[in-house]
Amino acid sequence: MAAVSSSDTDGCGAESNEANSKWLDAHYDPMANIHTFSACLALADLHGDGEYKLVVGDLGPGGQQPRLKVLKGPLVMTKSPLPALPAAAATFFMEPHEPRTPALALASGPCVYVYKNLRPYFKFSLPQLPPNPLEQDLWNQAKEDQIDPLTLKEMLESIRETAEEPLSVQSLSFLQLELSEMEAFVNQHKSKSIKRQTVITTMTTLKKNLADEDAVSCLVLGTENKELLVLDPEAFTILAKMSLPSVPVFLEVSGQFDVEFRLAAACRNGNIYIMRRDSKHPKYCIELSAQPVGLVRVHKILVVGSTQDSLHGFTHKGKKLWTVQMPAAILTMNLLEQHSRGLQAVMAGLANGEVRIYRDKALLNVIRTPDAVTSLCFGRYGREDNTLIMTTRGGGLIIKILKRTAVFVEGGSELGPPPAQAIKLSVPRKTRLYVDQTLREREAGTAMHRAFQTDLYLLRLRAARTYLQALESSLSPVSTTAREPLKLHAMVQGLGPTFKLTLHLQNTSTARPILGLLICFLYNEALYALPRAFFKVPLLVPGLSYPLETFVESLSNKGISDIIKVLVLREGQSAPLLSAHVNMPGSEGLVAT
Repeated sequence: MAAVSSSDTDGCGAESNEANSKWLDAHYDPMANIHTFSACLALADLHGDGEYKLVVGDLGPGGQQPRLKVLKGPLVMTKSPLPALPAAAATFFMEPHEPRTPALALASGPCVYVYKNLRPYFKFSLPQLPPNPLEQDLWNQAKEDQIDPLTLKEMLESIRETAEEPLSVQSLSFLQLELSEMEAFVNQHKSKSIKRQTVITTMTTLKKNLADEDAVSCLVLGTENKELLVLDPEAFTILAKMSLPSVPVFLEVSGQFDVEFRLAAACRNGNIYIMRRDSKHPKYCIELSAQPVGLVRVHKILVVGSTQDSLHGFTHKGKKLWTVQMPAAILTMNLLEQHSRGLQAVMAGLANGEVRIYRDKALLNVIRTPDAVTSLCFGRYGREDNTLIMTTRGGGLIIKILKRTAVFVEGGSELGPPPAQAIKLSVPRKTRLYVDQTLREREAGTAMHRAFQTDLYLLRLRAARTYLQALESSLSPVSTTAREPLKLHAMVQGLGPTFKLTLHLQNTSTARPILGLLICFLYNEALYALPRAFFKVPLLVPGLSYPLETFVESLSNKGISDIIKVLVLREGQSAPLLSAHVNMPGSEGLVAT
C-alpha cells in the first residue's frame, strides 16, 4: 500500500499537516489502471455480510476492453468483460423479502445488466425503434439488385444529412466501408431486417413506495432518443415513459414513484428540465449559460457545475440562488453525505488537481491530489462509514477516510459575510430623553398615527388641486388636449446682456398638421426688452420639432433676473394651449461693467 502524496486544507486556505487534517490517507495506487467517471462508481454490501465493496464500470485504457470490476479494500476481487462501454452503475433492492441483498445494475449500450451476488441475473434491453422508411426502402431495392452499392451509399448519406432520425447500425457500418468492401457487405446483409436501437446515456434509482434506505427502488433510464424510462424492480417492465426536448446526460430524483417524485434531467442542449409524477413532459426548465458537467441534489437545492468553471444553485422551480466561481475546470461532481452529523455537501474535482467540498456556496474543505480526479464516490466502504474514493486521470486510485473527530467549518476570505460584520458595535446608552420619547409613542401611538394620516391626506389633496389648476390654466409644457397635441421646450443661451431664447415646438400627432397658432411672451418690461413679444407660428408638420428663435435684452445693471412666460395660443381664443416659464440667468456682462 503506497502512501498518499496529497495535502488537505481547510476552508480558510491555510496549509495543514497530517496531524490536523480531516482525512486519513488509507491507500494510493497510481498504477491501479482504473479509468472511469463518477456515474460508474457504486458502494454496496453485495453479499449481505456487512462488508461494503466498490463496484467500478471500467472503461479501460483508451476506451478499449471495458470491464466490470469489484474491489474489496485496495484489491480487485473480480473482473468481468462488458460488451460495450458502461454508462452508469447503481445498486438497488429488488424485493422486500429476506435476505436483504442489493442487486447491481450496470447500463452498457442498449442494455441494463442486473447482477445478484455478483452473478448475472437479468438482462433488460431497450425496445427497438421503428426504422426510417426511406432507409428501409433503399435496402429493399438493394435486396432486389435495383441499385448498386455506390448509389446506395450516396442515398444513405443524403438521408443522414436531412432526416431527424439517425440511421441504423447496419447503414452506419456500411457508410464507413471502402468502395471495394461495399458489395460484399450488401450481399451479406441485404437479406437481414433493419434494426434501429437506441442506447442508455444515464441511469439512477428511485424509491418505489417507501423512503427507507433499504426500500425497494426502481431504475430510471435516460436514452439517446430523448426519453426517460422508469422500470419495475421485479418484472423489469416499463412503468412510465417521459419525453424530453434533448438527450439527458445527468439525472437526479427525489421522492417515491407510487406517491410523488421530482426528476431533474440535465440535457445536452444546456438546459435542465424538472418533471413530476404523471407528467409526460417537463414542468419547469432551467436555462444554463454553458453546458452542464455535473448535477447533484443537496436537500432541496440542485447544484449544477458548468463548463464556465462555476457552480450554480437552483431551486426545483428554476430560481437561481447562488453562483461560485472555481479556480479551474470542473471534471466531476458527486454528493458527500455524512449521516452521523446530518451533513450534505457537494464534491467537485477540478482540473488543477483539487477536490473542493462546498455546502451551498461556503467552502468547507480542499483536498489536493497528485493528479486530476475524474471520479468521486463517498460512503461506507469495508466497515468504515465515511470513506472517500477517487480515481485519477492516469488511472490511479486514492482512498481516504474521514476522521471521526473531523468537523467541517465554513470559512474562506472571499466567501460569506466580511469579518467586520462579526465585530460588536458600541451602542450608546439609552438617555432619559430616549426613554421619555419611547413612553410617549407607546401611550399616544394611535393619536400620532391619526395625525400623520391627516397630514398625508392634506398633502395629497393640495397636490391634486395644484395639478388640476395647472391643467386648467395650461401651465404645463405639454398639451393635454387631443385636438392640439403639442410639446414645448425652451432653451436660453448667452452670458448677457443679450440672450438668445430658442423655443422648440413640436406637433406630437401622428397624421394631422396644426395651423393658426400664436406665441406670446409675458415679461417685466423694466428688466427685459424683446424685438417681438407676439408672433405667428408656421404650419406644424407632425413629428418635426420647429426651432423658433428670438433675442432678449437685459436692461438691469444690477444683475437682477426674472421669469419670462411663454404662451402658445390659438387664434380667436384667450386661454393658452400650453405655457412654459423660463428662468432667465443673471447678466454677467452688465455686472462686469
